[in-house]
Amino acid sequence: MSDVSTYTPSREDFASLLDETYGEHEAFEGSVIKGIVVAIEKDVAVIDIGLKTEGRVALKEFQGPGREGPISVGDEVEVYLERIENALGEAVISRDKARREESWVKLEKAFERQEKVEGVIFNQVKGGFTVDLDGAVAFLPRSQVDIRPIRDVTPLMQVPQPFQILKMDRRRGNIVVSRRTVLEESRAEQRHEIVANLEEGQVIDGTVKNITDYGAFVDLGGIDGLLHVTDIAWRRVNHPTEVLTIGQTVKVKIIKINHDTHRISLGMKQLLDDPWQGIEAKYPINSRYQGRVTNITDYGAFVELEAGIEGLIHVSEMSWTKKNVHPGKIVATSQEVDVQVLEVDSVKRRISLGLKQTLANPWESFAEKYPIGSEVEGEVKNKTEFGLFIGLDGDVDGMVHLSDLDWNKPGEQAIEDFKKGDIVKAKVLDVDTEKERISLGIKQLGADAFAPQPSDDASSGDGMKKGAVVTCEVIDVKEGGIDVKIAGSDLVAFIKRNELARDRADQRPERFAIGEKVDARITQFDRRARKVSVSIKALEFAEEKEAIAQYGSADSGASLGDILGAALKARAADAPAKEDDE
Repeated sequence: MSDVSTYTPSREDFASLLDETYGEHEAFEGSVIKGIVVAIEKDVAVIDIGLKTEGRVALKEFQGPGREGPISVGDEVEVYLERIENALGEAVISRDKARREESWVKLEKAFERQEKVEGVIFNQVKGGFTVDLDGAVAFLPRSQVDIRPIRDVTPLMQVPQPFQILKMDRRRGNIVVSRRTVLEESRAEQRHEIVANLEEGQVIDGTVKNITDYGAFVDLGGIDGLLHVTDIAWRRVNHPTEVLTIGQTVKVKIIKINHDTHRISLGMKQLLDDPWQGIEAKYPINSRYQGRVTNITDYGAFVELEAGIEGLIHVSEMSWTKKNVHPGKIVATSQEVDVQVLEVDSVKRRISLGLKQTLANPWESFAEKYPIGSEVEGEVKNKTEFGLFIGLDGDVDGMVHLSDLDWNKPGEQAIEDFKKGDIVKAKVLDVDTEKERISLGIKQLGADAFAPQPSDDASSGDGMKKGAVVTCEVIDVKEGGIDVKIAGSDLVAFIKRNELARDRADQRPERFAIGEKVDARITQFDRRARKVSVSIKALEFAEEKEAIAQYGSADSGASLGDILGAALKARAADAPAKEDDE
């Protein structure tokens, strides 16, 4: 058996063998190299990249939008060499990675120069879409797809189109692009060109593109103009949809052009005659017309007198009596109403109207029906610190001042006798139609006992005057005296204990009963202070004096008892005679 020597190559020998085998090709690993398609097998292409082994690339890496298309044997292609040899002895190559490497180089240059790049939207992801930029995958945020939000992006997918790179990070492999920026730039150029050909005052046809609460956007052939709701018609338009529909063709007039912002203001009503021309002659002050309520607000109601002409009925001019009521409770939208022209301002395009002026003034009607001095009846509507408010005919209120409630009681005390809802009678004292005030009096329904009377003569004994004799009715008995009401009047007086009788033994309040009639003499009557005092004792003294004067005196020898007895007999004798006369 012969000796067999074995050769074990050293590390240096192995490196030498590799170099001999691959030569300069080892430097290509991790880079893009060129190769020749030598065969196509089912769904892969066999590519010779100049090494001792070949590589395989899936055919789908050569297909798709923006790619070179079908390949055939003999075609030269660029691929990315990942490894020279794998476990199967084949080179690991990729067309996608080759394109990606090429794209990154091109995209970085385009990004630096702010140039547009072409790509294809091929998938939808969270928050946006993915775009193939010739091998490099970029992210397209949803907000950057279009100038206005769009619901369906399907028509934009798989279609080559330009994009603007917003951000690049090669280390992380991130690219963010925008389609909206490209559209805005293109649109700005288009708008500038269109605006340059437009002039203020020009009449042009357009198409209603969008409708909002404040107006409509009209497409003028590549640029939108705003048709504000106030410029649609001379009449009030609450919402543009009352007149316009999307897609409708309209003729508009260019009111204003802002060449810096490319904003265009349009008008439709400007193509019609201005109904406000000569408005003063058409609607003279105090003339009356019928109109339709078009809008109701907190401060009044708008009434259309004709197409394009509206006037305002201020809340203060809606009703004579309903002062704090919302206009919506007086009139309704679309209601036909009669109005009177109060003021016309052609410069401000305003007409002030009145509704109540077409109705009878309830204060004037009341004054005609109830002249001063008339007696009226009504419900107590309210009690205030200065009097009562009484509801009267014609839905008007009259006021009874505190000072006109009672002749004898202070107003603050007299008002406590009334409550809301009471039905009371009163006398009309004054009616001021301009100030819309009616003054009433309750105390005036009765006579003022302190007022001067034609019969105020002390000698007649009939008048309310100091020294007069009056009949009183006991209305209350107290420890210190009695309260009495003077007959024929509302006067109440208090007779003190010591004024109840001449004799001290008879000065007892308890000897009087409520309802009993007694005669007394007025000892004080002050009209200014409205005070009256009466005394039974004073009357007795006066009668005694009168009896002495009439039937004798103590000097004649007659006793006082005799004199008084004679006087009482004479009074008793006169009483039946007086009754017969009556």
